[in-house]
Amino acid sequence: MSRTDRNVRAPLPRWADVALIPVANVLLALLAAALIVLVIGENPLKAVRIMVAGALGDSQGIGYTLYYATNYIFTGLAVAVAFHAGLFNIGGEGQAYIGGLGVGLALLAFDHVLPLAALIPLAVAAAALFGAAWAFVPAYLQAYRGSHIVITTIMFNFIASALMVYLMVNVLIAPHQMSPESREFLPNAWLPTIGSVLAGLGITVERSPLNLSLVLAALACVGVWIYLWHTPWGYELRTVGQSERAAVYAGVKPRHIILVAMAVSGALAGFVGVNEIMGVQHRLLLNFNLGYGFTGIAVALMGRNHPVGVVLASLLFGILSQGGAELAFEIPAITPEMIIVIQGLIILFSGALANMSRPFFERIFALAARA
Repeated sequence: MSRTDRNVRAPLPRWADVALIPVANVLLALLAAALIVLVIGENPLKAVRIMVAGALGDSQGIGYTLYYATNYIFTGLAVAVAFHAGLFNIGGEGQAYIGGLGVGLALLAFDHVLPLAALIPLAVAAAALFGAAWAFVPAYLQAYRGSHIVITTIMFNFIASALMVYLMVNVLIAPHQMSPESREFLPNAWLPTIGSVLAGLGITVERSPLNLSLVLAALACVGVWIYLWHTPWGYELRTVGQSERAAVYAGVKPRHIILVAMAVSGALAGFVGVNEIMGVQHRLLLNFNLGYGFTGIAVALMGRNHPVGVVLASLLFGILSQGGAELAFEIPAITPEMIIVIQGLIILFSGALANMSRPFFERIFALAARA
């Protein structure tokens, strides 16, 4: 390639910007992770085989992968909706935590009087309401008091954690129990697992925590897609995100959009509580959110803030979560902390270094066009 050719660039087609660059960033991150594995004296190819087999090798591994991916879909969509309005919601962790609190309170109050068919919509509504309410306060401070949404949502993560500790230790803890957990919900308040549903259809799969929250995640993806790109409200939201001055000129009220966008974002993050509290834990407890809100930021960045991209990125992080656990078990030299490092590399290359490979592909497409 001559010096002149290296300076020639061409705009990337849409498919390359949406698919090619994210894939290249993931490959660069995995290459960096492979170098780390080599440094500690292990075989990267063997590590990849173990990780893929652990995440996708059998029905149990697939179930765990999809279970993790479900939570990442919720938090990734939450970040994506806020981002389209020009807002960077860092508070998905706290919103998921409080959404789970709403689910737990609803089930503790009504599991002895309502059937499962009534408890499911009640839990979903409680998760959305509590998550939206927790996001509404930072949104109001941004819209009417000028507080930066990044700062306030980070602060509300810590407030949510402190509130949950107080409630679980002093208010909601089950009688005669040392660990800060509520009583177990009655069985009619347990969200059915995908395994039990398939068993009813005559299909046997290995046991995993995957439950009907996966269906809720799919509905959330479709709903976000319709809302953002096929309704006038979504158009107004994206207009504010692109240019607030243009939105004002068109008659849109940016303050109102900020409140709505953050409420929708908080509601989506709150759905993590349905998966964790109603679907898996079957009780209220501390730290069930497990960093899903922070990982959702990377999921949204990798997925280009589109529901399809969010699903694909969530599956990748689900594979890393489940396959990484198997990898740490099979190869003790690769610790769980190293799996977090691999996830961090993907976040680094998909976030801060997202456009590092762009000039290379622009030159390639320019040369292809000239040829």
